[in-house]
Amino acid sequence: MDLGTILGLGLGFGLIITAMVLGGGVMPFVDAQSALIVIFGTFAATLTNQKMPYVISGLKSAVQAFFDKSSPKAELVPLIIDLAGKARKEGLVALEGEEIADPFMARGVRLGVDGLSPELITETLKGELSAMKARHERAQQIFKFMSATAPSMGLIGTIIGLVQMLQNLDDPDSIGPAMAVALLTTLYGAILAFVVYGPIGSKLENRTAEEVAAKKLAIAGVESILKGDNSMVIQSKLESFLSPEERAGLSGGD
Repeated sequence: MDLGTILGLGLGFGLIITAMVLGGGVMPFVDAQSALIVIFGTFAATLTNQKMPYVISGLKSAVQAFFDKSSPKAELVPLIIDLAGKARKEGLVALEGEEIADPFMARGVRLGVDGLSPELITETLKGELSAMKARHERAQQIFKFMSATAPSMGLIGTIIGLVQMLQNLDDPDSIGPAMAVALLTTLYGAILAFVVYGPIGSKLENRTAEEVAAKKLAIAGVESILKGDNSMVIQSKLESFLSPEERAGLSGGD
């Protein structure tokens, strides 16, 4: 569970609601027409922008902003060194029964045990990495599009509200609801864009960057295992993928 996402959304909406309550209550800020224009209008525009399966898949990926299932990539370093040591002593076949928690690296090791060339294995793993990046980038583009579209839908709602207000200036009772639509659609669009869609899109982008870095380290590790590099060479090579803090933690763990 990613507490940062939950706390961020909770604090964001909490501050907004608190400001409403202190100003007189929440109900004046509730308007179904405004919500329909912004929420469903943004969704409709997104469906027009992307294929429906991509939109559905992208919205499902929002769950990843709340759950961080990835393991620190530094944890792969000692595992790779152990596997490489075993392979050097007993041969690659000895790794056939090894349980490797990381599925991506496990696939690379299995391909090596099956006798595929190091070049083909590297090409295969890089292909999988590129496909993963493409899938993730589609989801990120959806949230970026929704973040840019929500304020625009708010502007459309504002124009609708102003037109309704101007058409009924002779009816004082209709001016208030029309003005509410005009203002609240802009508010709803801004809240969705800058509190929900934008931050979630950025969080997903960061998740992808972390996953890509871990998979690149795994590819380098598999290459070292297949080449029969010694532990010192492997550690030096893999530490280049780590930040100074991660290297310090790795040294501390040793």
